[in-house]
Amino acid sequence: MKKIFTRPMGELVTKNPFVDNYKKMWPFVKPYWFRAMLGLLLALPVGALDATVAMFMKSYTDDVLVAKNATFAAYIPLLIIAFVLVQSVLTYLVKYLNSWVGNKITLDVRKKLFRKLLSMHSGYFDTTDSGFIMLRYNNDADTACNGLINNLRMMVTRVFSSVTLIFVLFYNSWQLTVIAVGAFSVAGALIFIVRRKLEELVRNTVVINSIAMRAYNEMFNGNRTVAAYNLQDDQERRFNQLMDDVFNLNMGMVKHTGWLSPVMHFIVSLGLALVFWQSSSMIVNGTITSGNFTSFVAALLMLYTPVKTMGDNYVDIKKAFLAIDRIFELFALKTEISDKPGTVTLTGVRKDIRFNNVSFAYKPGVYVLKDINLTVPVGTTVALVGNSGGGKSTVVSLLPRFYNVTKGSITIDGVNIENFTLKSLRDHISVVFQDNFLFTGSIRDNIMIGRPGATEKDLQEAVKNAHLDDFIRTLKDGLDTELGERGLTLSGGQRQRVAIARAFIRQAPIVILDEATSALDNKSEAIVQKALDNLTKNRTVFVIAHRLSTVVNADKIVVLNEGHIVEEGTHDQLLQIPNGAYASLYNAQFKHKAQHA
Repeated sequence: MKKIFTRPMGELVTKNPFVDNYKKMWPFVKPYWFRAMLGLLLALPVGALDATVAMFMKSYTDDVLVAKNATFAAYIPLLIIAFVLVQSVLTYLVKYLNSWVGNKITLDVRKKLFRKLLSMHSGYFDTTDSGFIMLRYNNDADTACNGLINNLRMMVTRVFSSVTLIFVLFYNSWQLTVIAVGAFSVAGALIFIVRRKLEELVRNTVVINSIAMRAYNEMFNGNRTVAAYNLQDDQERRFNQLMDDVFNLNMGMVKHTGWLSPVMHFIVSLGLALVFWQSSSMIVNGTITSGNFTSFVAALLMLYTPVKTMGDNYVDIKKAFLAIDRIFELFALKTEISDKPGTVTLTGVRKDIRFNNVSFAYKPGVYVLKDINLTVPVGTTVALVGNSGGGKSTVVSLLPRFYNVTKGSITIDGVNIENFTLKSLRDHISVVFQDNFLFTGSIRDNIMIGRPGATEKDLQEAVKNAHLDDFIRTLKDGLDTELGERGLTLSGGQRQRVAIARAFIRQAPIVILDEATSALDNKSEAIVQKALDNLTKNRTVFVIAHRLSTVVNADKIVVLNEGHIVEEGTHDQLLQIPNGAYASLYNAQFKHKAQHA
């Protein structure tokens, strides 16, 4: 399998990753520190009770099994019940508190990650696939936060348990303790052998899991394309290859880490064998009693369990720490579109909108717009036409600052739009796209998104002007009719009219129509066009259209070709240009219509 992730291995490694990661997460833990601390404090006696049981074994052996003390034996059942009851109650409380704190922290991290995602610019979504976003912005939060709390609880419990158990070992025999702890130390040191390889495998697993999530997302959104083009076999082949890569990664994990537990088990067992060999002569010589030996072995076996599983626990801890690193990588991302210091609030458009020598490149050095100069007086309609890929949609994407201009400037009433706050700038712009996104919820909800504080009168006016009222009356629940995901239960024309109502209720002075009717049939287009005519009255309008019949009445038509403005003027003026670009486009469209009439 080819290497999926090529990030330098040492990039995320710190001198003390445990401390470093908990420092990173402290701001999220801080609001719940009392419950978190209480959970950790309660975990201490849970660990200490193991040592108490081990110590109890000495008295049991010497006083009951050897000395036949009947009085002490009578209390044994009560002591066992008391120990188990206390440990069970404490274990439940610790688990509840840790789960509460872990889920609260996860919730806060997810909220902050979603807020971060909302702040990212359009270019980020152009270059980031959906699987990456779903995995990194959602799953990592759970892996990091619950892993953080659970690992901290596990560490506190096991460390305190191990310390107290080692004390019991020394209490019973320091000679045997040296042998046992020596074996455990050798077993624990094996983890560092696989640490680097494990980090690479975990990172690769994250990347390939994001690709798998993208495959599911593409299948969901592209199901009709898959069916229409009979792509089932092709998609299955690609997914099967992906699953083979997942299998190879999982087996790589087993190959490089699966031997840890068995080898550690073997080394610890050798230590146990040496302990039994050494203790035999010590008991015979009277160096230790039978009770010492029984207590020592009980403590040793209790200490053996966490050491034996340390390899598997290390994998989980490393996953949690890498998830924390990935989360803070996202927090560190800088959006390219944000308010600069000293920005002011846009309060209206009074004179004009100007593009001044505007050039733009999605990729450095590859310009899709070159020296665009355009003046749009307030209250006028400008249409952008031209061949596909000429830069029309890019021009209107720069006005609401979906992207920042690379060179030049865009001004409103002489002020660079980058000097306005993003919110106030976008509050003055309504956009109707070719494929408008409708959110899960009711028709009312989707329209009110345009201006959440709008009145019922404003809503009804928007519905009427968008020519939605007749359609709404046919619905049992009217405006409160619930839409499916992305509004796919509506026809294309109905979705467009909902989007127009959304734009209408916004009451913005600038309107952008990005091929708003190009995907509709003639009947739907006629209704939608009436709605658009209502929307654009007394507003400054930018229209992108392939169907030139929809822009013949524009105040100005701008023809773009390969990122340049090649012609501009009214419909009649442009038709008078001999061999003009607009005239060629217009004649080609109407000649095509005539041939199919």
